[in-house]
Amino acid sequence: MQTADIRRRWLTYFSDRGHTVVPSASLVSDDPTLLFTVAGMVPFVPYLTGLVPAPYDRATSVQKCIRTLDIEEVGKTTRHGTFFQMNGNFSFGDYFKEQAIAYAWELLTTSEADGGLGFDPKDLWVTVYEDDDDAARHWRTIAGLPEHRIQRMGKADNYWSMGTPGPAGPDSEVFFDRGPEYGREGGPAADDNRYIEIWNLVFMQWLRGASIGAHDFEILGELPSKNIDTGMGLERVAFLKQGVENIYEIDQVRPVLDMAAALSGRRYGADPEDDVRMRVVADHVRSALMLMSDGVTPSNEGRGYILRRLLRRSVRSMRLLGVDTATFGELFPASRDAMKDAYPEVETSYDRIGRLAYAEEETFLRTLASGTSILDLAVTKTKGAGTGELPGDTAFLLHDTFGFPIDLTLEMAEEAGLSVDRSAFDALMLEQRTMAKADAKSKKTLLADLSVYSAFRAAGETVFTGYDYLDTDSTILGLIVDGASVTSASSGDIAEVILAETSLYPESGGQEADAGSIIGTGFDLEVLDVQRPVKGLVSHKVQVRSGEVGVGDAATSVVDREWRRGATQAHSATHLIHAALRQTLGDEAHQAGSYNRAGYMRLDFNWTQPLSPATRSEIEEISNNAIRQNLEVETRVMPLAEAKALGAMALFGEKYSETVRVVDIGGPWSRELCAGTHVGRSSEVGLINLVSEASIGSSNRRIESLVGIDAFRDLATERAIVGQLTSTLKTPREQLPDRIGELMASLKAAEKKIAEFESAALSQRVPALADTATRIGELSVVSASVGELASADDLRALAQGVRTRLGSDAAVVAIAAEVKGKPAIIVATNDAARQRGAKAGVLARAAASILGGGGGGKDDLAQGGGTDVAAIPAALDAVTGELAR
Repeated sequence: MQTADIRRRWLTYFSDRGHTVVPSASLVSDDPTLLFTVAGMVPFVPYLTGLVPAPYDRATSVQKCIRTLDIEEVGKTTRHGTFFQMNGNFSFGDYFKEQAIAYAWELLTTSEADGGLGFDPKDLWVTVYEDDDDAARHWRTIAGLPEHRIQRMGKADNYWSMGTPGPAGPDSEVFFDRGPEYGREGGPAADDNRYIEIWNLVFMQWLRGASIGAHDFEILGELPSKNIDTGMGLERVAFLKQGVENIYEIDQVRPVLDMAAALSGRRYGADPEDDVRMRVVADHVRSALMLMSDGVTPSNEGRGYILRRLLRRSVRSMRLLGVDTATFGELFPASRDAMKDAYPEVETSYDRIGRLAYAEEETFLRTLASGTSILDLAVTKTKGAGTGELPGDTAFLLHDTFGFPIDLTLEMAEEAGLSVDRSAFDALMLEQRTMAKADAKSKKTLLADLSVYSAFRAAGETVFTGYDYLDTDSTILGLIVDGASVTSASSGDIAEVILAETSLYPESGGQEADAGSIIGTGFDLEVLDVQRPVKGLVSHKVQVRSGEVGVGDAATSVVDREWRRGATQAHSATHLIHAALRQTLGDEAHQAGSYNRAGYMRLDFNWTQPLSPATRSEIEEISNNAIRQNLEVETRVMPLAEAKALGAMALFGEKYSETVRVVDIGGPWSRELCAGTHVGRSSEVGLINLVSEASIGSSNRRIESLVGIDAFRDLATERAIVGQLTSTLKTPREQLPDRIGELMASLKAAEKKIAEFESAALSQRVPALADTATRIGELSVVSASVGELASADDLRALAQGVRTRLGSDAAVVAIAAEVKGKPAIIVATNDAARQRGAKAGVLARAAASILGGGGGGKDDLAQGGGTDVAAIPAALDAVTGELAR
């Protein structure tokens, strides 16, 4: 049974039983505490917790998920996958345990011919929470399972909660017995390799309190609405139904594994270590493909770092399979073709995905070359020191700075006959992880407890009137101070205000929140920020400027008109530049993010090469021509499918509702999904002035522009500067580049002549300094202060010149000077002096200690410095004193 068939059977079964089919959400989670969607229930959390009223009583989905906590286990077990699909059915206060168990058993055991999954009942076991007699009874009566195949487990195994106070409840898991060849008898409690979990049913019925121990917490009472959340691992069921050994051999993954085998010339199944590497490649390439199809791009932080790590682990695994050349050009198309039936977007956006993947592979192959050179030097140094172990800090440097995988370091060190101090490396990695976790924890503590918004959201959605009105009369529905709901706030307080209606735009879609105020009888509130803490609810962060505001008071939201005007200009300018960008570079130049506020906008886009000055000018000209044409800006609300059919551009990775807002500028010339505020006609943007275009990663670039009056002011400033130059240089504006070029050439020529004069002057000082040489034992020593010099290079040249002048007899030269207000000393020795034990580095350090600084260098030439110019004579005495000793 193909994976797509299992998916289809699941959705059909639950759709036929009154469940709303909900499309998979993006892998990029809306939850600010999560990088990715890690479970099928994540998109439904607001409904399951009661934070947002559920739009349906029952739902079903096949959700794309990414988990990276077990990334090191990928390829080693039958069931660890980075990307996986979770089939789920959900009930929001509708059916509960009995019906959920009945649905699960029916779908699992109904024959394939009748639309089921066709599992033999004798192969299925279940676990239930130790005190959940109801679940055990239902399994006995509905499924007819004998008591010994219903195993009771504790909270660590069969109890679900979000890890914090809130909804919780027992769960029941369904396992498939693979047979005695896979392990010992005794059910899931005895062997989780033989007994594979395929379905988990969570019975969300309790409100839990704070944690008491590792797996214990206080139960505060029943939830007002009991919910069902179940999840069936699609890949796990697929490998069981397809008769293969693991999830890497199913139809959606195996083609990549086979391609890795073909490219490496090694046979899958011939060597256990090679098998793990091929499975890693198959998993990571598919995971990277799906992440990039949802808009994630490689970077050094957050989601982009996880993607980069997956891509680099794939390259590393291919290298360990003996392939040093680029392979993504074969591996990624194999994964695309395996996944496109279930997810057509991987094919429609493959040009962008492929460009990102191939560029990242090329960059990492260069990184590997650089890291290899550094590793080779470290190996040589280690062998020279007579030790057989590469230092752990060297391995960590390669990993942390160059992205050089530790496995590769271990392999290459072994090839050179060395081991690696793995304990020191692991200690440094642990230190880094500990710091990262502490940082992440501190950031999480800054997030408000969203449960405070539940009662407000239950009253309905906040009505946004700002598209049509700048002032809106409303009512104060709620006030929040320090994360807690309060009844009033007084002058000076910082609070959150919940209104029934608001004209103030909440930050979203790259547009900064509106500035403005909320006023009412007896109070005046300055708006500091406007956000959507939960879907459908707008919260205004305010400072009470005067008076006292209370829940239930009448209030008016007032938008700062100049701010809104500038914001609408900037947001419409973003659309104009995006359209001009695609017109100039082609459809592959796709927006990857944006930010706009009054007078300024930036646009990130997928592209790997810098834009030439001519291309930048062309984009700017197209954008300003669109302004000059006074194009109509039209906004429409329509179903998402209709908007996509019209060709409306969507931001990769952005989650959209079934009903969306489409913004047209000049009809189809610019057509995008957008909830932001915009001008009425393009001429209202005023002026676009591109001020910057730069790289923000190997595959992304950023354009920045000033807009409207800010663009004019910037150009006016440039005009004033040009005017000053034309006046000062007495040169017409159009001739300024040539005139400045001539002046620069004259300046360089003058600097060259000055340098020649200074060099000649220094050379003239050499004989006199050499004549000051005195004898200290067998050494001829020059110790002198030469006053002020322009640079340490001049001082170095002078010392070397004196050393040459003294010939082949044993000689030491120590010359000090004041360089840019600070003392500096150069010590130079010749071969004969070094043979007698005179080392320049030692002497320079002795002098620098007197000068109040540091110094060092090689035995033949060294430098020292400090802060105390008056100590130069004493520093020179320290050199001669050291030589005398």
